[in-house]
Amino acid sequence: MCAPSYRGNATMERVTLRIPKQQIEEVEQMVETGEFPNRSEAIRSAVREMLNEQQAEGRDSPTKHWAKV
Repeated sequence: MCAPSYRGNATMERVTLRIPKQQIEEVEQMVETGEFPNRSEAIRSAVREMLNEQQAEGRDSPTKHWAKV
């Protein structure tokens, strides 16, 4: 399910995930309007934002902070 991907000096993992059609269409719309260069970068940005929010909240251990999509 995960395979390493190497680009430049960064090591990235390939991840397969399922996203509701409406949400991926919204991501594609952000790509089409130039907000992101591609879907992968849009999703990476969302993950970074989530991790930054958790750090800002001072979470030392993971807690259930899930939302049903």
